[in-house]
This record gives sequence, C-alpha cells and structure tokens, in this order.
Amino acid sequence: MRTLLAHTVAVLALLATFPLTAAAQAPAPAAAPNANIVVDNPTYISIPLEIAIDRPAAEVWKRIGKYCDIAEWLQIPSGCKILSGVEGEIGSVRSVANEVLVGKTEFSYTYTQTVRAGRPYNLYHGTLEVRPVTDKTSKIYYTLIYDNSMLPDDAAREKDKASRTATFTRAIQNIKILAEGGKLAPR
Repeated sequence: MRTLLAHTVAVLALLATFPLTAAAQAPAPAAAPNANIVVDNPTYISIPLEIAIDRPAAEVWKRIGKYCDIAEWLQIPSGCKILSGVEGEIGSVRSVANEVLVGKTEFSYTYTQTVRAGRPYNLYHGTLEVRPVTDKTSKIYYTLIYDNSMLPDDAAREKDKASRTATFTRAIQNIKILAEGGKLAPR
C-alpha cells in the first residue's frame, strides 16, 4: 500500500510540472507526432551579409546588440521578450521563433532555432557581429546557416534563399541607420 501511495505521489508530482514545461514551448505545427525530424541528406547553405558603419564597434553594439533589439531593426510588430533566462546570457530564449542564445562575445552573439516535433530539423543558426575597422568605424556581419534540403526543388531553395537574403539585408541596413543615429521609416 505504501509503495502504491509513493508511486501515485511521484506520478502526480511529475504531472504537475508538465503544464509549466509545455507552456514555455511554442506549440508544434500539426504533423504526425512520430514523424522523423532527421534529414537524411542535408544541404547546408549560408548567407553571409556585411555592411560598413560610421561608428565605433562598442557604440554600435551598445545600440543594437541586446538579444531583443532584433524586434526594432527587423521591425517585428509583435516585439520581442525574453521567455526564459536573462537578456544576453547563454541559454536565454527570446520570443522571436523561440530562439536560444548559444554563443556570444564582446560584440557578437549566435542563436539557433530549436528542434520541433513533427518538423524536419534545419539546423538554423544566425550570428550577428560587429567588428572594429578603425577607431571610428566598424562593420556589421550577419551570417545565417541552415539546411534547405527539405524544400521540394532547386527553384524553391533559390526562392527561399533570396527571400531570407532580402529580409536580412533590410535588417542590416536598418542596423546601420539606427547605429548611426537615424530613425527607421515605418514598415
């Protein structure tokens, strides 16, 4: 009887924590719950972008380098908030695609989008970096890497890459405007 009671209490305690864990994660898209998320033959591509900035690196990073600053320079209407962890700390999760901060330096950070049930994993990562060029100028580097093999054909892969390139080119142009003291036009 005592064993049954201990087992029941343990199960109830475990179930009590489940809703909290589930609420912290975005709902998975409708798909077969046991669908294979592993891609057999990935084709990783990268999109490296850069832009010159007429400000010192430290000043640029102070203006655009917080993890949730993405909402301003990518002009995300819903904004950004830290879902777990602390702004700027490895492992923090922001509301933008539930991205996890996986690396950082003085003037850079790298994030990833996590595995989701029923969706092929594309290993999506992005790195935002400011590098000093002179004591008064710097460059922004934004690099994306991901697997696009799950798209149906070469035309779809090229369209996807062109769309992401356009989005993040606009983003680094917005970063330049903000870092140099300007204001963004409404989207």
